[in-house]
Amino acid sequence: MKIEAITKTENQTIQDKIIIGIRDLINHKNLEPGDKLPSERMLSEKFTVSRSNVREAIQKLEFYGLLKSIPQSGTFVANIGVIAMNGMIEDILRLEDPDFKSLVETRILLELKTARLAALRRTDEDLVKMKDALDAYENKVLSGEDAVQEDLLFHLAIAQASGNSTMNTFMLIITPEIITNFEKYHVCDDDQAHKGIKEHTDIFNAIVDQDPQEAKEKMKIHFKMLYQYCYNI
Repeated sequence: MKIEAITKTENQTIQDKIIIGIRDLINHKNLEPGDKLPSERMLSEKFTVSRSNVREAIQKLEFYGLLKSIPQSGTFVANIGVIAMNGMIEDILRLEDPDFKSLVETRILLELKTARLAALRRTDEDLVKMKDALDAYENKVLSGEDAVQEDLLFHLAIAQASGNSTMNTFMLIITPEIITNFEKYHVCDDDQAHKGIKEHTDIFNAIVDQDPQEAKEKMKIHFKMLYQYCYNI
């Protein structure tokens, strides 16, 4: 599995255009909760964008509870009033890209909780995924290669093992931006990457032992240097 670091500016502009278009379509046609939107193909032609762009915009509005997609049926207006929907869309369009410090703070808060939950809920399959990611990270570091993606895959495996789909989704949302910023600020130097092998192993062992407090403490130790680093930028 590979996570791609993406530049968000152009994609964000296209998404905003589609979201505004969907809002105007709902208002113009006086669509009510439960009414069906045109198909992705029709929307892509109307807004002169790709179907994948339309799908991403719909998924974003669905994430915020404004639309609801039903497999084999289509996309529908959620059960929310038009005034409230317009207000929420305005808020979504005003959202700014988070800075690196905010991303770090959010990630730490999420992962302290996911580590604890993973220790309580992990399955044998979860442990296999974590171990595979841990081994991939160690191999990359010891061979002198960049291991940022393998690092994050290990943490995503922990988020998945937490059994909390919302936390897992949040991790997936912020991961591309984290990768971009890691590369921008060169966070993972050689010394820290080697320390990360032991720190990852300690976290993994605590989850194997189903010790939630130990898992949380080892995760806190793992993030101490990163937290200090981002505030020295």
